Amino acid sequence: MKTARNITLKHLLINQKKYIGLQFQSDKILNSLIKELQDVSWNAEFGMYCTPNNKVNLSAIFNLFRGVAWVNTNYFFDKSNSKALNEVFDVQWFRNRKKPDNYRCCPDSYLDKLELKQYANNTVKTYISCFERFINYYAHKDIDLLDELDVRNYLKHLGHNKWSNSYINQSINSIKFYYEVVLGLPNRFYQIERPRKQKKLPVVLSKSEVRQLIDATGNIKHKCILSLLYSAGLRRNELINLKIEDIDSSRMLIKVNDAKGNKDRYTLLAKSVLTDLRRYYLMFKPNKYLFEGQKKEKYSATSISNILSAAAIKVKLKKHVTPHTLRHSFATHLLEDGTDLRYIQLLLGHNSTKTTEIYTHVAKSSFKSIKNPLDM
Repeated sequence: MKTARNITLKHLLINQKKYIGLQFQSDKILNSLIKELQDVSWNAEFGMYCTPNNKVNLSAIFNLFRGVAWVNTNYFFDKSNSKALNEVFDVQWFRNRKKPDNYRCCPDSYLDKLELKQYANNTVKTYISCFERFINYYAHKDIDLLDELDVRNYLKHLGHNKWSNSYINQSINSIKFYYEVVLGLPNRFYQIERPRKQKKLPVVLSKSEVRQLIDATGNIKHKCILSLLYSAGLRRNELINLKIEDIDSSRMLIKVNDAKGNKDRYTLLAKSVLTDLRRYYLMFKPNKYLFEGQKKEKYSATSISNILSAAAIKVKLKKHVTPHTLRHSFATHLLEDGTDLRYIQLLLGHNSTKTTEIYTHVAKSSFKSIKNPLDM
């Protein structure tokens, strides 16, 4: 069977000049044709042919290989993974925060590009925090002159100081964002290795532990918040953005708008929660969002975490819990009760059942049919 020929275009930076990299499996026809490109040469460092990055050469590549090979541009043309967010870009915290003496702040160009790309405010805070830690590690060096070796040494420093793989990955993203997106130096750190992704199982509460947490809340508002996180399988940010009209009591559903991945979905509304929500509404009379602060602004993420932490302390729960723990518990309990994995996927808003399958590793129903050898 004949294998289809593929050529993947990559951005390369060689001696501070931009090049088009052409990556493909060795093939007699492609090896012969590629030499017809103007100024093409083999680069041993990247292990691929390259040619100066300009419109003439780019057009020549498509014309040369038309009908001969598929030209893959997924890594070449700029695409934005940012969501179409309803939230307002907010960097006032950046301007108003207290900073130590001689502290190097993120350049304004970094903030401008984050705003232009419509990054979420939480992502903005993460990127700025990670990048500032990096540039302050090299406090006496010009940040525009830092190279791949500097980045590698910094990542080693994070590893030696036991920073998580997740944080190291976020740091790489924030560093690459400056050099590759803000400064426009594509693939500046092309060969930086990322730490292997850790595959940790989620913390899951029992149904009785969830009930204890909900019952331990101090008022009806807090009770509704924890009840909804669990009974609807909501992410914390999804709960914050819920509006009054998103509660569909006639169909016993909750509409989650503009969730992760820029998707809308419906999830479940429990009868007991609807009763509590009606009591809550009469007492607090929210204007726009289902849950609002004292000044009728959108409820804060920190407040939700504090409500859960206070309840966990009150019931002396030994497990480490976060708002996402309630979402994990919702999915696991549905699976244990026999709900089809595909329905759980829809309720959670996962793109693939592969993401949802992690709950099969923690659901007790997965182990019911297995008899412990000590009991045989």
